[in-house]
Amino acid sequence: MDTAAKNKKTAMIVSGVVAGMVAMSFAAVPAYQAFCQVTGWGGTTQRADAPADRVIARDITVRFDATVNQGLPWRFKPEQVSQTLKIGETGLAFYEAENLTDKPVTGRATFNVSPAKAGIYFQKIECFCFTEQTLQPGQKISMPVTYFIDPKLASDKNLDEVQTITLAYTFFVWDDEPQVAGLETGK
Repeated sequence: MDTAAKNKKTAMIVSGVVAGMVAMSFAAVPAYQAFCQVTGWGGTTQRADAPADRVIARDITVRFDATVNQGLPWRFKPEQVSQTLKIGETGLAFYEAENLTDKPVTGRATFNVSPAKAGIYFQKIECFCFTEQTLQPGQKISMPVTYFIDPKLASDKNLDEVQTITLAYTFFVWDDEPQVAGLETGK
């Protein structure tokens, strides 16, 4: 094989490797999100279509936390510090968000549960975090989350000591939102 043919073959192989790496980089985020959703990795909660089929006598306390990414000009906080309920019992909690600008702003919440090993058992039926939220200038809203702790948690020996689970949200500017860096707060 002559040098030109070897160089052409090498260029084709390198081009194929680069194309494959680019394709894998685009697939990495959705694949990682799917993995976390299925396994509860990193405290990722699960999504349920209906309440639990049974309630267990064991109490568990759910604490609520809220933060706002510095690029989002909102005030965001839980309306309650915690709730204590039976495992399998449906809970309803509220978070309050307020747009501090004189322009409409859209945000999206990410969430996690700690301890992370409890994430697979934290089931959300309805949540403001499932879609983006648009707040009008100065608007303040109360947003619900309906949830339960899967009764399977009670049979997981790694969670025998867990008495409190923290549900934490962070709101970010929605990706499709125009830059809000220059927005003036109305307060």
